[in-house]
Amino acid sequence: MIYLLLVSIIWAFSPGLIKGRLTGIDPNAVSVIRLALALLVFLPFFRPSVIPRTIALRLVAIGTVQFGLMYWGYLHAFTFLPAYAIGLFTLTTPLYVVLIEALVTRRWQTRHAFAAVLAIMGAAVLFETRSGAPSGWLYGCMLVQFSNLCFAAGQLAWRRTRVTLPANISDASLFALPYAGALALTGIFSAFTTDWTAIQPTSTQVLTLLYLGVIASGLSFFLWNLGATRVATGTLAVLNNLKVPLTVAVALLFFGEQTNLPRLAISFVFFTLALFISGRETA
Repeated sequence: MIYLLLVSIIWAFSPGLIKGRLTGIDPNAVSVIRLALALLVFLPFFRPSVIPRTIALRLVAIGTVQFGLMYWGYLHAFTFLPAYAIGLFTLTTPLYVVLIEALVTRRWQTRHAFAAVLAIMGAAVLFETRSGAPSGWLYGCMLVQFSNLCFAAGQLAWRRTRVTLPANISDASLFALPYAGALALTGIFSAFTTDWTAIQPTSTQVLTLLYLGVIASGLSFFLWNLGATRVATGTLAVLNNLKVPLTVAVALLFFGEQTNLPRLAISFVFFTLALFISGRETA
């Protein structure tokens, strides 16, 4: 569970570190750059000779879904929704984790489902109600749900695929393949939307892109999937939403932003209960 907690903390710091720094750069271009950097991080560890071809193709497909399609749905949703609405609609990921696992294993775990619902409530309590629905909210909501579904399905597919491989094959030697699949897909999307000649990033934007590619994407997605293989489904579902209250806490403690302290406390109570219910047994 330590890997999932570490990644949640890293992602909690990301909004405050990158807030407003990538304005003017096409979102598809941002995805291509960060995935290309993530791929470069793991290329030195790549050992294609020890990976069966069928498994290699499966890992490419997993990355295409978990990172490529996930980013497409998430970033495209910003065309239709404000940031607060997107944040609210992402909260369903824990439930997708539980539902997909139940469909695949044909075994319903009420305890895990209850933990996922508590995680959703724990994150939702931090969002303030806004009057009026944004224009295009339904299509935007569907895009975010598609993104959530892709991320949930990808981490579960990685988990099931990883256990079929010998233990002497390291996770690091495999992870270039998911990033390659995601990069190929986002590269295709970017070919239709991005004017690469018009992108002239500032030094601050370059540093931000390096952080996103190497840390927030490359290292963090790797550690997340590594952690996903070592916890129960319920715990994995719960931790998919832990970044929400952690982001609020980080904004309060490190970036001087204001927040509703009673809501933050209630949120952490929900997550504590969810983790207790989900249990700590390994997957």
